[in-house]
Amino acid sequence: MSTQHDGTPTQAVMSPNDLIGSGQEGTLRDQVSAWLQRVRGGEMGALPAVAGFVVLSILFSILSPFFLTERNFANLMTQAATLVMLGMALVFVILLGEIDLSAGVTAGASMGIFVVLVSRFSVPWVLALVIAFAIGLAIGTFIGFFVAQVGIPSFVVTLGLFLGLQGVQLVVIGESGAIRVQVPELLAIQNRNLEPWMGWVLLAIVLAISAGTSFWDRRRRTRAGVPNRTITLVWAKLGIIAVLGGVAVYLLNRNRGQAPTILNGESVGGNIIEGVPIVVPFVLAILWIGTFVLDRTKYGRYIYAIGGNAEAARRAGVKIVLIRWTAFMVCSSLAVVAGVFSASKVGSVDAAAGRDLVLSGVAAAVVGGVSLFGGRGRLIHAAVGALVIAVITNGLGLLNLPAGVNYAVTGGVLILAATVDAVSRKRAGGSILRT
Repeated sequence: MSTQHDGTPTQAVMSPNDLIGSGQEGTLRDQVSAWLQRVRGGEMGALPAVAGFVVLSILFSILSPFFLTERNFANLMTQAATLVMLGMALVFVILLGEIDLSAGVTAGASMGIFVVLVSRFSVPWVLALVIAFAIGLAIGTFIGFFVAQVGIPSFVVTLGLFLGLQGVQLVVIGESGAIRVQVPELLAIQNRNLEPWMGWVLLAIVLAISAGTSFWDRRRRTRAGVPNRTITLVWAKLGIIAVLGGVAVYLLNRNRGQAPTILNGESVGGNIIEGVPIVVPFVLAILWIGTFVLDRTKYGRYIYAIGGNAEAARRAGVKIVLIRWTAFMVCSSLAVVAGVFSASKVGSVDAAAGRDLVLSGVAAAVVGGVSLFGGRGRLIHAAVGALVIAVITNGLGLLNLPAGVNYAVTGGVLILAATVDAVSRKRAGGSILRT
């Protein structure tokens, strides 16, 4: 330790990361500086995806006068819901360094059996939905057994199911090619809206849960002797949620239906469409539950540990086989939820349902910042990545560009995201070697 001119000792100058890591809370400036150091070290998280979302939104709002309308905003949320859910489902296996190429057709096959049970065999829709989820869970159990227990690479197992389940769909759906969904409760998920006042209640619930979770985390970390981030960040987070959520609810509560036509001094026609889409609280609930599991339970920590270094996790006593097995079960079960959203949006289930969806789901997770190498990423990252892809699809559609352009742009964004992931990992590894 050095001394001042009067002989008194001076404290060593510590970087923000060292200060916070030493057990001190640090100021807001310290927290921001530490975050910037992590970003420079390669831990960018969803930052590139968020930046892409903002840039694309600004670009499409300039190119199309319809992009920032209330109607298109609601359409964007319903269009993204299926992809958000499938992306979040895939996060559980991608964090392990695995892949599930069958998640999309798992959703399609499960919903195919659902509509057949309801329309052809008059099975109550609730029971048929339970059977569909049971099928999804069984498929995940099957995959988990061969990957975790037998040791077959997940790419091979899920590719086989990707092909096989398409055959199951053809047999189940039959020559008709598509079966309409005739369950009003299911169709309402993607096609009906909450009452305007319920949107504000939903925002209040989100704020209450976010605040409760944040302060519960602080108390838990204090009891464990772990340093907390400055309380200013908590209030900043709640403020951002309040502002963005308030703007979203306000826009969605405005009438986005067709205006009435004035004929001979009287209003003719027109309709009122307002409120937050019903699918939104479903997505938020699953997002919060999944985030809680991954961030605040041993099961979630074990998933990250296995994805980061499976051998080290095994030596630490983590039951790798069980964790891998259950991760595929969770993935397939959540994929069925994505199938429910898709069937509700389209209004039917066909023999090719989910065939092209899984690749978009993987793209959503990777674009959002979930590493294909495992051990890094969160559910919210997959949600942000899905929104980026949905903005691309929505914006290019408003510009009346060919579907081929959409695929080309989405593929380019995916390659760019994978490159950012690889470079950031290399930088992080390089910084570790230098220390």
